[in-house]
Amino acid sequence: MMSVYTRIAMKPLAVLLALCAGAAAQPNPLVLPGGHGPARAKRVVLIAGDQEYRSEESIPALARILAERHGFHCTVLFSADPVTARPDPNVIDNLPGLEALRRADLLILFARWLELPDAQMKEIVDYTNSGRPIVALRTSTHPFNYQKHKDSPYAKFSYNSKEFAGGYGRQVLGETWINHYGAHQKQSTRGVIVPGMERHPILRGVHDIWGESDVYEINSLSGDSQPLVMGQVLSSMAPDSAPDPAKKLMPIAWTKSYTGDSGKPDRIFTTTMGHVMDFRNEGFRRMLVNACYWAIGLEKKISATASVEFVGPFDPHPIGVHKVTP
Repeated sequence: MMSVYTRIAMKPLAVLLALCAGAAAQPNPLVLPGGHGPARAKRVVLIAGDQEYRSEESIPALARILAERHGFHCTVLFSADPVTARPDPNVIDNLPGLEALRRADLLILFARWLELPDAQMKEIVDYTNSGRPIVALRTSTHPFNYQKHKDSPYAKFSYNSKEFAGGYGRQVLGETWINHYGAHQKQSTRGVIVPGMERHPILRGVHDIWGESDVYEINSLSGDSQPLVMGQVLSSMAPDSAPDPAKKLMPIAWTKSYTGDSGKPDRIFTTTMGHVMDFRNEGFRRMLVNACYWAIGLEKKISATASVEFVGPFDPHPIGVHKVTP
């Protein structure tokens, strides 16, 4: 069995074969050394830890874009079976390899209601407190939910925390889980750029954002959050469907800062989009790639025309709670 710490450097054919395989065949961690590009030598740790939206498929695809097209050194970590170390999105209490965060320049977080052991959670919290940047997707507004170990020093990061109001999602990223605002899997999302934000570096070259994500409800954004894109609820799952007239616009992408124990502010980008099918939309992918550049302070290197195309095929499976990729 391949060690969970095995580092791999795939040749093109091997990359193709891995892309065609199910998530359980992924090495954990998946390490993509990166190539030439404006972000060469910048280290990114990407966490795929949700049980619904197929982050085990979308996050490796994003990592390959970042590594092959832009030069980032990417390490993808998956929720994993504690015995076999094989990726398993249904596991909420084991995410091996988080010590990679100690050397990371950027964290990309896609998590949902995890209850990690203290030693693993400490790595995420230490990173968050260090002043280094975070790009967060979809269910990361509610990444942690401590139910069995409420005496853990990290239980306050639960999405419904009263001690640390709204937990990690609200305090660090801008908002916690409130509700589905659009009808789940019945109403899709059109991204509307906030007037005056058109020239923000994260939106450089970004057009026609649409995805199968339904819009999440937002009560209010915390701290210095700055909305970049609002979500328009559409009447159906088709990109050309009419807006639902009963639904107002909700923030679906924003920036903010978070200052932890180090006293150094993190740069944060959060989007409540992230349904695996959203990644088929070029505008959404470009926004994510641009956000990575912005987060690590390379906004001057963001190109409106740089490739954000997939590396190899991307044929995602339908979403669903507790479904496992074949």
